Amino acid sequence: RKLQKTNKRYAGLDGYTISEAVASFEKDFGKIDILVHSLANGPEVTKPLLETSRPGYLAASSASAYSLVSMVQKFGPIMNKGGSVVSLTYIASEKVIPGYGGGMSSAKAQLESDTRVLAFEAGRKWGIKINTISAGPLKSRAASAIGEKGKRSFIDYAIDYSKANSPLEKDLYSDDVGSSALFLCSDLSRSVTGITLYVDNGLHAMGLAVDSKSMQQDE
Repeated sequence: RKLQKTNKRYAGLDGYTISEAVASFEKDFGKIDILVHSLANGPEVTKPLLETSRPGYLAASSASAYSLVSMVQKFGPIMNKGGSVVSLTYIASEKVIPGYGGGMSSAKAQLESDTRVLAFEAGRKWGIKINTISAGPLKSRAASAIGEKGKRSFIDYAIDYSKANSPLEKDLYSDDVGSSALFLCSDLSRSVTGITLYVDNGLHAMGLAVDSKSMQQDE
């Protein structure tokens, strides 16, 4: 609330809290079928975990993980039975990704754990599905902001690494993630809940970096 009152992006606006958004949706639509959580923020994401402050760590968890819990709490009552909630996570939740710091890896781990717990609780209470997509590296605006100005960005390295080491040696596109989200939001996935769906050309399955010098054959 404090940031929203002082940030120029919110000047002249209101009704942007989750509760206010729910009230607006209920007034305009009554019930909804799909809820997408596509929100993450870590003010200290460029800092190693060892250098992350308590406020920075908690801010990452609040914005990137608890926001899903709050959204399901508030939107659940106006969702139709069989409705779908989908969020976005990242493999840093379970693997060490140097450069993805500030507590964001912890926040993504929380998000995935919460997805499973919410799938049970919200499934029993409202009959809705809760799933998350672990997408491979995409050069989004947010991802491009990770790193130091004037230097090659974190996401550029991640994209090159992914393409060199994934079982499917090809580019990953936002449409690939969108198509998977569409599946999770449709009746085709009516019995699928509580999962982390990897959309990363199979990179999550790899245990060794095949482009590593140590993996090269002697000539």
